[in-house]
Amino acid sequence: MIRTFLAVELGAELRSQITLVQQDLKQRLGHESSKDIRITWVQPSYIHLTMKFLGDTGEHLIESLREAVERTISSRGAVHIPIERLGVFPRLQQPRVLWVGPSEQWEQGDDAKQLAALHRAVEDCCRSVGFAPEGRPLSPHLTLARVKEGERHVGQALAKSGAMDRPISLGLLAVESIVLMKSELRPTGYVYTKLWEVRTGGNCSDDVT
Repeated sequence: MIRTFLAVELGAELRSQITLVQQDLKQRLGHESSKDIRITWVQPSYIHLTMKFLGDTGEHLIESLREAVERTISSRGAVHIPIERLGVFPRLQQPRVLWVGPSEQWEQGDDAKQLAALHRAVEDCCRSVGFAPEGRPLSPHLTLARVKEGERHVGQALAKSGAMDRPISLGLLAVESIVLMKSELRPTGYVYTKLWEVRTGGNCSDDVT
C-alpha cells in the first residue's frame, strides 16, 4: 500500500510569486516572533491544489484510477483560477492556516462552478474504483503556512501589519491536468513523487516514475 492523492501542480511563475509572498509575510511577522509563536512554512516546491486525498492505495489500483480519471476529464476544458487574495483559516483572530486563493467574486462566478463540476466528476470516478467520497466541496486555496502555536499573537501581528488588506496578483493557477502523487513521510518531512498525469482535452502522459 502507498499513500496517494490527486492534485493540480503549480506553474513555475506562480511558485516564484508565492515565494515572494511568503518572504514578505515572514518579514512582517518577524518582529512579532517569540517563543510563544511557531509557524511551519510550506516549501513552494511542495505547494499544490489537492483535488482528492486518497490515503492508503493498493498499487494494483493505480492504472485503473488513471483510466477512470482520463475518461472523466478528457472532454473537459481547463479552468484558470486567479490567485489574488491572502486569507486565513478559520479566522483572523486565531489563524491556523495562511493561504492564497481566488477572490470571493471569482468564487461566485461561472469558472468556479466549472471547477466544482470537475471536482464532483473526479469524486465520482474515484468512487467507481472503490475510494470513499470525501463529502465536501473543493476549496481552491493554496496553503502557505500552518500556525502551530501562538494563533492569537499571529492574528494580531497580521492585522497590525496590514498584510490582509494589501491587494495581491500572483497570476493564474491553470487546472489543465491532474496528477497522482505518492506521499512518503521521511525524517526530513514528506516527499512527493508524481506517478502519472492526465490532461484535460484528452491529452495524457503515462507513468512518469
